[in-house]
Amino acid sequence: MTTATVYAKFAAGEAHGVSPAYERLSNAVSTDDELLALLDQLPEAKRQPNLLFGVVRWLGGPVEDPETFRAYVLANWPTIEPAMRSRATQTNEAGRCAVLLPVLASLPQPLALLEVGASAGLCLYPDRYAYRYGDQAVGNGDPVLDCAATGITVPAALPEVVWRAGLDLNPLDVTDPEDVAWLDALIWPEHQHRRDRLRAAAAVAAADPPLLVRGDLVDDLPALAAQAPADATLVVFHSAVLYQVPRPRREAFVDVVRGLPGHWLAVEEPWVLGLDDLPAPPTDGFHNVLTLDGTPLAYSRGHGQAMTWFGVTP
Repeated sequence: MTTATVYAKFAAGEAHGVSPAYERLSNAVSTDDELLALLDQLPEAKRQPNLLFGVVRWLGGPVEDPETFRAYVLANWPTIEPAMRSRATQTNEAGRCAVLLPVLASLPQPLALLEVGASAGLCLYPDRYAYRYGDQAVGNGDPVLDCAATGITVPAALPEVVWRAGLDLNPLDVTDPEDVAWLDALIWPEHQHRRDRLRAAAAVAAADPPLLVRGDLVDDLPALAAQAPADATLVVFHSAVLYQVPRPRREAFVDVVRGLPGHWLAVEEPWVLGLDDLPAPPTDGFHNVLTLDGTPLAYSRGHGQAMTWFGVTP
């Protein structure tokens, strides 16, 4: 897929109806030969829209108007390029816990959670957040995660988590202002509610920091999983991570995770896990698929704001 196509698809599939600013920027970049030529100097995994836009926001650049954005990128490319090479898209969206919760609550309790691509570990606290599925509330506290759930009875209680750990090539620290600033920069411009949610979730994590390990999802996963308590159900999970991993490593990861005890929970784009013959998505736009041990269960929107079940209950 060409870089131009990546940006055009991002505009139409992910940003449309969700972020007008990023839809405008993505469409503009997709037809701008000069910007595309700069992006094509980067490794393929480093050309993605979220990374470019996040770096520009992190540097204090403009992301509302395509012309102003273009001028800023061209003038500041010597600073933007190394930042894109060194940084990674590590959107740590706690809202995705609302999609994970129905499965986590259905598994034998207590749970030992191990997140691959954990970033700062904010998705390791599904038992500490509150949820609102339409007019049904689960749990108490802050943040409150809103999710429109179709086709499933939401859980009546939160899961019991007795161990939580994360694995990441570059784990972030919620007590480090610079790391939190990077997480903030990855949130789309219009999404103040997500910015507020980040601060609330970061406060939860900072009060009881998880075990975050710097390592590879294939080479270092078994050793970390072995640290989980033997009397808890191990759940290895990830959300919007594997698209950044080359296919041979994705396949190696699947082999490793299937060989571990417990369960494997994933929220990824269908193509990432090679999922075919799925029902049509409930709406236009971007959807991930929630799977348990490789079995597709539901469609979900990118930030956990909605999910539609296939009729298979966890």
